[in-house]
Amino acid sequence: MANVGALPPGLEVVRVTPTFDENTVPAGLLAAHQVAAGVWGRLVVLAGTVRFVFEHDGATHDLTAGDTVAIPPERPHHLELTGPVQLAVEFHRDRARP
Repeated sequence: MANVGALPPGLEVVRVTPTFDENTVPAGLLAAHQVAAGVWGRLVVLAGTVRFVFEHDGATHDLTAGDTVAIPPERPHHLELTGPVQLAVEFHRDRARP
């Protein structure tokens, strides 16, 4: 199991997407996009494989079941599907922030 990056301390989960698979993953996740200011994302791979790509430097991470990636606010990234997959995205915000 690999954890790419870490969420800062003091964050709480504010929303979790439904579980997506290779047929239901939204097209927007496959194109460059970013998490809103003040919000961190966390990709959680539940089954299969997926490639996570940070746009700013082209860094790629090949992920399998149990792997996660911490996604900083406003950092463009996208997913590349490499086969069957199940994944979800958690959204975290500083619990002290209104």
